[in-house]
Amino acid sequence: MSLLPTMLERIARARVDLRMGLPVVLTTGDSAILTLAVESLTSERLTDLRALGDVALALTARRAATLKARAYDGDLARIAVPQDVGLDWVQALADPADDLAAPMKGPLSSLRGGDANLAALAIALVKSARLLPAAIFVPLADAGGFALRHDLTLLPQSAAEPLLNQSSPLHPVAAARLPMAASEAGRLHVFRPEDGGEEHYAIEIGRPDRSTAVLARLHSACFTGDVLGSLKCDCGPQLHGALAQMGQEGAGVLLYLNQEGRGIGLANKMRAYSLQDQGFDTVEANHRLGFEDDERDFRIGASILRELGFSAVRLMTNNPGKIAMMEKTGIAVDQRVPLHVGENDFNRAYLATKAAKSGHLL
Repeated sequence: MSLLPTMLERIARARVDLRMGLPVVLTTGDSAILTLAVESLTSERLTDLRALGDVALALTARRAATLKARAYDGDLARIAVPQDVGLDWVQALADPADDLAAPMKGPLSSLRGGDANLAALAIALVKSARLLPAAIFVPLADAGGFALRHDLTLLPQSAAEPLLNQSSPLHPVAAARLPMAASEAGRLHVFRPEDGGEEHYAIEIGRPDRSTAVLARLHSACFTGDVLGSLKCDCGPQLHGALAQMGQEGAGVLLYLNQEGRGIGLANKMRAYSLQDQGFDTVEANHRLGFEDDERDFRIGASILRELGFSAVRLMTNNPGKIAMMEKTGIAVDQRVPLHVGENDFNRAYLATKAAKSGHLL
């Protein structure tokens, strides 16, 4: 029946549930767990979770390494949650804000053996909800009955995991002429993903020839740099510099992708900034939070370019990763166009870290 939610719609519902502090039921084969995001967990729900069985905490291997906890499950660690600890203990393992003030979190007992796939799925869901990558969970016997009785979202791993790993299809929603300071011949296209995520935009300058390589930039949203003029990064100058060059040439396309903070979201980006104030560089801050250096999905950009009729680009970027992803997804990169703008006293160390640790060509 078409009125029933699809699996993609159930995943979108699960993201909202986790952000609001509701549990989600995950199943695979004969096993199941009830899981909640640590960031939105309450003391009352922690108590109720304990009434169902032995509680464990799923953390990424990046965060586990910071805590000196063993990660027996590859890029994941499952940590037993003692009966005598409260919400503060659980949240301190997930959030590194007080790591320097209170470095001793343990002793921590990492679980090994058994199936860790559902814990990994819980982490993937929490990440996709732009929350701290930490999930608390408890094994569940009658998963279907429990979810039905308590009106909870249930996701089978076999159906949900492939959808989480792929880039959501995008559909054009609207487009209109938009005169801009960089060019009066501007046009803004809005694209909406099927999975209920944030919309992405394409700013077209002039009338680019679809038969040749278009001057293009994949620009990830940066509220602090693009809107507030932050001096901690070079995003704002890169945005305006790219548009200005397209305006001078009379043609180009800038993809504005809503992947704030290299894909971790604005709240987590501010957490990373706070850690940078404690002395960690941009990569170390991401790792302490439990994220990789870069969590963005550049396949989104390739999808939009194809939808607009482009198959080759002259890519304005200092990031070789963008070039590799474009070519991997079938968009030919005929030329890399460097974009060296915006360096200042506040972001010089940040740019040096991007060059040394992330391979940016600066």
